[in-house]
Amino acid sequence: MKTLPDNPNLDHLRRQAKDLLAGLRDQDPTTTLAAAQAALAQQYGFRTWPDLKTEVDRLRGTADVADPSLAAVVAERFDLGAMTSPMASVQRADDLGRLWSLETDGGRWAVRSAENWWPIVPAERDVELQEAAAAAGVQLPAPVRSRAGAVVEEIDGVPWRVTTWRHSAPPLAAPVSALSTRRVGAVLATIHGLRLEVDRVSPWHEARFADEPWADVAARARAAGVSWADAFAAAVPTLDGLASLGEAPVDAGSAVLTHNSLGPAKVRREHDGTLVVAGWEHAGGQPPAWELADALATWSIDPGGAVNVAGARALVEGYASVADGVPALDDGSFRGHAMSICNYVMGEVGVALDAHAAASAPGADAPERDFADRNVTHLLTHLSGTPAFAQLLDVAALVH
Repeated sequence: MKTLPDNPNLDHLRRQAKDLLAGLRDQDPTTTLAAAQAALAQQYGFRTWPDLKTEVDRLRGTADVADPSLAAVVAERFDLGAMTSPMASVQRADDLGRLWSLETDGGRWAVRSAENWWPIVPAERDVELQEAAAAAGVQLPAPVRSRAGAVVEEIDGVPWRVTTWRHSAPPLAAPVSALSTRRVGAVLATIHGLRLEVDRVSPWHEARFADEPWADVAARARAAGVSWADAFAAAVPTLDGLASLGEAPVDAGSAVLTHNSLGPAKVRREHDGTLVVAGWEHAGGQPPAWELADALATWSIDPGGAVNVAGARALVEGYASVADGVPALDDGSFRGHAMSICNYVMGEVGVALDAHAAASAPGADAPERDFADRNVTHLLTHLSGTPAFAQLLDVAALVH
C-alpha cells in the first residue's frame, strides 16, 4: 500500500492520478481521470478519491519537527551548512527508517535515519553502485559523505544517511505508461551493464525467511481476531503459488550488484520526463533475469492483477535498447520477485499482529493498528500471481 507523506500535497496526488491515467489508458483507452483517481485512492488504502482527499486535509501541516540539537549535529557531521529552517519529517518510518527534510545555507538535503535498515551489502558498496550508475547517466539523489568520509554516521545510537534533495514529481504508480516503462528498462539495463561483482544473491530475494505454511499463518490471524483474517485465508492459494517459485534453481554466479527494489515507489519523474531513481540503500546481488522479471511485475501489473501489455513490452524494449542482449526469462526468473513478496507479506503480518496486540491493552491508542490493518488488507487483496507472470513471459518473448 502506498503511504501518504506527512505533509501531503493534493496537487501532487492529482499529478500521480494523471500519470496513472496514462498507464491505465494503455490497457483501456476509455479510462477516465475519475477512474484513475479512484484507482489511486485504493492504492493508498482508501475506498474513494474523496476519502483520500479527506485524509490529505487531516494530515496537512502535521509533519513532525526534529529536535534542533539533533538537526544541528546531523548538519555538522555531514558538513551541510548552517540550518535555515527546522528539520521536518517527510514520511512515516519504513523498512529503512524515517525520511526528513533539512534546509541549510548549503541547500536542501534528504536526511534519513536508518534504525530499521537491514543492509544486504555494506553502505560503501551501495554508494559504489550509485556513483557508477550516476557516471553512466542514471539520475539519482547524490549520496553525501560525512566530514569523516563515512556514508553512515551514528548519532545517539541511531545511524543516519544523507543525500541531496532532488525536486521532482511524486513517485509513480503502477500500471505506468509505456513511455515511462521504456525509460525504466533502459535504466535497469544501464545498471546491469556496470557488471559490478557481488559475492551472493540477496537473501531477501533468494528464499523465504520463515518456512511456516501460509495456512498456519492464516490460522494465527484468525485466532488473533484481526479484521483481515478472511483476506488472508483467501490469499493462501496465491501465496502458496508464490512460495513454490522458491524451488527454482539459483545461479549465484550470474548475480550482479544492482538496485534490488526498482519499483514505482522508488522512482520519480522530473518535468522533462527524466526518471530519478532513489532507494539504493537495499542494493544487493541478483541475476539480471530476476530483476528484469521483478521490474516487469512491479511496473506492468496493476493492483487488480491485470497486465499492461504495452507497458511490459516497452520495458523490455527499453532494456534491449541499451543492453547487448535481453536475459532469457522463464518461470524461475520470477523467484526473486516471489520471494521478496513472501518475505514482505510475512513481515507486514507480524507488524500488524503486534500492533493489534498493543492496541488491545487498556488505554492504548489505535492509529498504528488501524494503519497496519489497512496496509495488510490492501496487500493481501492485491497480490499478483503466476497467471500474470505467464502473460509477462509471453510479452517478453515477443521482443527477442
